[in-house]
Amino acid sequence: MARRRVAQKREVLPDPIYGDVLITKFVNNLMYSGRKSTAEGIFYKAISLVEKNSGENGAERFRKAVENVTPRLEVKSRRVGGATYQVPQEVRSERSQALSIRWIISAARSRKERTMYQRLAAEILDASNGKGSAVKRREDTHKMAEANRAFAHFRW
Repeated sequence: MARRRVAQKREVLPDPIYGDVLITKFVNNLMYSGRKSTAEGIFYKAISLVEKNSGENGAERFRKAVENVTPRLEVKSRRVGGATYQVPQEVRSERSQALSIRWIISAARSRKERTMYQRLAAEILDASNGKGSAVKRREDTHKMAEANRAFAHFRW
């Protein structure tokens, strides 16, 4: 962590097709080794597959999926008197959005479908319906925070 000054937030430009900043952030997280056009191709194919399978707007379905995966609480380790406690804390909005994007991508990568855009489309559909491994991860995080609610007084 920098001691001199706070790191400035970079402005993210909206994506060219839907005009949404969230989609740009998602594509940037999906990207490997600077291959942005490949990541965009995967994402837009996945969105068109979501539209075909659900009959709804793909971008709206994607936003709903991110909203369903977004965590409200998380636990952070806090060392007090030689013991380490898992202290539940509320998650900042930027961090919660970043976590949800990361969880959706990792869940999609661990799926068994043939191509990445099929995996991503299936995970977006599952997350927008409130199931799937990304939503399960959010539920597990909330359960852990709820279980450690007794240590909330150690919050800093």
